[in-house]
Parts: sequence; structure tokens; C-alpha cells
Amino acid sequence: MHPARTELPRRDGPPGALPEDAVEALVRSALEEDLGGELDVSGDLTTAACLEEPRQASANLVAREAGVLAGLEVFITSFRLLDAGATLEVRKGDGEAIASGEVAAVVRCEMSALLAAERTALNFVQRLTGIATQTAQFVSLAAGRARVLDTRKTTPGMRILERYAVRCGGGENHRFSLSDEVMIKDNHADLAGIPLQEVVQRAREATSDDVRVTVEARNLEEAQAAVAGGADVVMLDNLAPSEMTAMLEGLRALVGDREVEFEASGGVTLENISEVAACGVDRVSVGGLTHSAPAVDLALEVRT
Repeated sequence: MHPARTELPRRDGPPGALPEDAVEALVRSALEEDLGGELDVSGDLTTAACLEEPRQASANLVAREAGVLAGLEVFITSFRLLDAGATLEVRKGDGEAIASGEVAAVVRCEMSALLAAERTALNFVQRLTGIATQTAQFVSLAAGRARVLDTRKTTPGMRILERYAVRCGGGENHRFSLSDEVMIKDNHADLAGIPLQEVVQRAREATSDDVRVTVEARNLEEAQAAVAGGADVVMLDNLAPSEMTAMLEGLRALVGDREVEFEASGGVTLENISEVAACGVDRVSVGGLTHSAPAVDLALEVRT
């Protein structure tokens, strides 16, 4: 019998502050891309041709559609890298719902910085707000019956921001990287060349107690092998809600007094999340939270 596991890491609740160095590095790269390679407003030929003297300006960040806001720190960093004195008056914070027409924040900085950083700032905040908004929709439809998690299907280099946005929308983060936990998927099991239960047992024995072992199961037999091998999480992959409901009572009996979570994964959409969440699983992972969330339409309107 495997011992009960305690104090495994959770990645839910309101997000902590984004690390400043990571935000600055990402925004700097995006600005340099847009300014022709240098972090210099002179790279914006249109602004240089149109403005004669430097002066301060301000603009409203306005929602053109409803959503859940995320990414204000990234938004203001876009302006501060071109004008260290840039300020942001926050009207709506990250994680808050915003209605169409509402002002989320007011930015004030040098005119050249405002114009040069506008597109980069909006690209970030629209993308992150889109992820938070879509996550909130999934969480609402799950209605507390199961927790909603993201996946590693993120934009390369943007994971830290996109995972933050998921938390702003009320979702939970899966492992951040390959180094965070063991996740045995079909290819690992198939290439190992031994029965799945033995693969899981080998992984459990090789892994410290504070590291979660998650195992993907494509059918009842694999789920039973995962539990018997000592998995902390069993991912029921691409199974219909009715199939999972039929499997779970027996699987929970097999678990005994050990703490094991069951997760639905694969093919989860806004159309079926309610049914999936109601089938008896503890959590549902949704790649679409990050890989296909539509950007929310936000605009920067200059105050005159």
C-alpha cells in the first residue's frame, strides 16, 4: 500500500505579483522588435515626423467589449521602458470584470513614448485579458464541481504571463515546466517497454515525496494501473463524461485512504465543460485557455 501524500504543491487562488525582471525582459524584446532593434523612440519614424516638441500626454485604456482584465503591469512597463516617469492610474485591477465602454486605467507619459509603445502595450494587455476572460467563462460553467487548469500549450516565451492571466480568470495552473512534476503520458509509457504500473512505480520510487506524479490513462485498465503504481493524479484522457462517471467509483475504491485526484483532459470546450465537470472528476485541464483564447478588444484613447 502506498503511503498518503500531503503538502503537494497547489497553484490556485489569486496570482502573485509578476517578477519585474521577467516582465521587463519580455517587454523590452517586444519594443525592440517594433522599434527596429533599438529601445529608442526615434525608431518610430511617424512620431518623429509629426511631433516637434516633447511634452506630456495621457490616454485612457478603454474596453470595447466586456472581459476580465489581466496584464496591467506589462501594459505600464511598455511605456516606462521609453519614459521612466510614466504613471498609471488604475481604475480596474487585474482579475476584475470590465464592461464595454469602461476605462480600465489612465496612462501618462511623454507623447513620443505614448505613441511608440501603444501597440506593444495593447498587444500584451489584449492577449492576457483574452486569456483571463476565457478562463473565467470555463470556471463559471464548471460551477465549482471541478477545478479548471491550464496546460503547457502556451506561446513560447510567454508562459509566465499567460499562466498569470489564467489565475486572474479564476483558473489553476498545471505544472509550469518539465522540471516541476512527473507526468507520464502515452509516449513515455509506450517507449518504456514495460507495463504501465511498473513505469509508474519506477517513477514514484525515483521521485521525492514533494513532487507530484501524474499519469495519463486512455482507458480503465490504464487508470487502474496508474492508481496501483502510486500516481497522485490520474488524467482520464479523451474519455466521454459518461465513461468517466462509470469508472470513477471503482477507481476511488481502489485508491483507499490515499489522496489521489482524477482529472479530465482532452477535447474540453465551452460547449461541454459543464457536463465534464459534473461527471465526478476533481479537475479539468483545458489547453484552449491559452492556445486559442481570442484577444479582448481594448483601445488607447488620447485625452485631449
